[in-house]
Amino acid sequence: MKLGPKAAATALTVSAALALTACGGTANSGPAAAAATALTIGTIQDVRSWDPAQAHVGHVLQPYQAVYDTLILREPDGKLSPMLATEWKYNEANTKLTVDLRTDVTFSDGAKFDAEAAKANMDHFKKANGPQMAQLASVSDVAVVDADTIDINLSTPDPALEYFLSQAAGLMGSPKALGSEGIKTEPAGSGPYVMDKAASVKDSQTVFNARKDYWNKDLQKYQKLTFKILADITARTNALVSGQVDATILDPKTGKQAEGAKMKLAANEVDWQGLLLLDRDGAKNPALKDVKVRQAINYAFDRKTILDQVMLGQGTPTSQPFGKASGAWTEELENHYSYDPAKAKQLLKEAGYENGLTLEIPAVPNFETQISVVKQQLADVGITLNVGAALTNTFTSDVAAQKYTTMYFSLFQGEPTVAINQIISTKALYNPFKNANPELDAKIEAVRAGGADAGKLAQDVNKYVVEQAWFAPLFRVNQMYYHNSKVDVTPQIQQAVPSIYNYSPAK
Repeated sequence: MKLGPKAAATALTVSAALALTACGGTANSGPAAAAATALTIGTIQDVRSWDPAQAHVGHVLQPYQAVYDTLILREPDGKLSPMLATEWKYNEANTKLTVDLRTDVTFSDGAKFDAEAAKANMDHFKKANGPQMAQLASVSDVAVVDADTIDINLSTPDPALEYFLSQAAGLMGSPKALGSEGIKTEPAGSGPYVMDKAASVKDSQTVFNARKDYWNKDLQKYQKLTFKILADITARTNALVSGQVDATILDPKTGKQAEGAKMKLAANEVDWQGLLLLDRDGAKNPALKDVKVRQAINYAFDRKTILDQVMLGQGTPTSQPFGKASGAWTEELENHYSYDPAKAKQLLKEAGYENGLTLEIPAVPNFETQISVVKQQLADVGITLNVGAALTNTFTSDVAAQKYTTMYFSLFQGEPTVAINQIISTKALYNPFKNANPELDAKIEAVRAGGADAGKLAQDVNKYVVEQAWFAPLFRVNQMYYHNSKVDVTPQIQQAVPSIYNYSPAK
C-alpha cells in the first residue's frame, strides 16, 4: 500500500521537519561525567494540588513519588514489591486484603506512619473526589487490626487493587496534614525528598532536597531533584540538548534532534492508537450495528505502512487493545485483521453497504496526520470519514454523553481489569453506549473473580472484542523518553515516563 497524495504530503512534511531538526542539535553528552548529585527532569505540567488524594497517573504521578511513599512499590518490570506495606494477602474469597505495615517510618512533619495513618489516607482518598478515586471504588471500608496491620474490605473482588496501591491510591500523606489547606501547596509525606518551597516557582519548576534519615536509601539516588515544567515539546527538546534538563519525554520527530545530540533513548510501548467504534448497537449510526461493517473497517488499514510513514516506525502494528504486559495479550490476535481491502469491500457488500457508508469523528489535536491517513484508507474501500470539530477540554463529558459514535484516540494498555474498566465494561468511559451482552458479561465477571489468574482469563475478553471488532487498533506506540549520559534510566512498564526510582547517576 502507498499513501495517497494528501497523506503522503503530510508525511513528507513530517519528514522534512525531521531533516531540519536533525541538523539543529548540539552535542552535549560526550563521555560519562562523574556521578551527579542532582537530577533535573523536564515534565509536561505542574502539580495542581499536592494533596495525595488529588494525585493522577501517567506523567503526573512522578512528582508525587518524590515526596510520598506508596504502600506497594511497582518495579520497572511490573512486579509488585514491599514498600510501606511489608506483606499482604487476600482471604479465600478475594474480598479482604490484609496488609502488614512498616513500623520505622515517619512523615516529614514528624507524624508517625502506622495503621491509623494508612486508614486515614485511604478514607481521605475515597472521599476527596480526586481524579483517580475510582481506584478504590471496590473498597467498602478499611479496618485497623493492630498498630501495624489493616484489613482492606472489598464490596467485590478487584484484581487491580494491589496495582492501584502502587499508584495514586497507595500514596501516603501525613495524617496531621490530610484535609488541610497547607498540603495543597506543600506536600507532607514520608518519601525520599522534601520540597524546597523557596526555590520552587509555580508552573516553572519544583525543587526537592533529599530527606535526612529516609528509611530506604536505595530509593534516594540524588541530593537534589528538580522538575522543570515545559509543556511545549520544542522547549523540552531544546532544554534536553542544551543541558538544562537531564531527561524528558519527546516524540519520534523531536527524538531525531535529540539523537543528533547523542541523547539516549529509553523506548517503551504504553498506549495503542486507532479507532474506537463506540456505537456498536447502531443507536446513532445503524451501519455500526453490523459486525461485518466493523470488521471491514479493520481490514481497511495497512497498519505497518501507516506506522512506518507517519510514526517513523516507532511502535508495533496490532489488532488488539490489550498490551503485552497485561496478561490478556495473545500472539494469535496481533495480526487478526491483515490489510485486505478486497475483503473489506466484500464484507460491506454482505452487510448491505456496497454503495458506501459514512462515519463521523471529532478532530483530535496532535493526531491530524493519523486521521488524514485513516480517512484515505477508509475511502479506498468505500467508507467516507467526516472529521468534525476538535475535541475540547470537555471531551470526556462529551464522550459520556454519546456525542461521538466513532473517534480516533490513544489509550493506555494497562492491567486487564484497568483496561476493562476503561474501555469495555458498561461503566467504562469509552463504552458510552453501554454495549454489553451476557456472553461478554460472564467473561468480565470471570476476570474480576479470577485473582492471580485474572490476566489469563482476560484473554477471553480480548478475543471477544477483537472478533466483534469493538475497536480498530492500528499500533502500539513507542513512548520516546530521552536522557543524557549523566543519568541511567530504566523504562517503567506501562508508563510513558519512568517512576522516580528508575533514575540513577550514570555508572
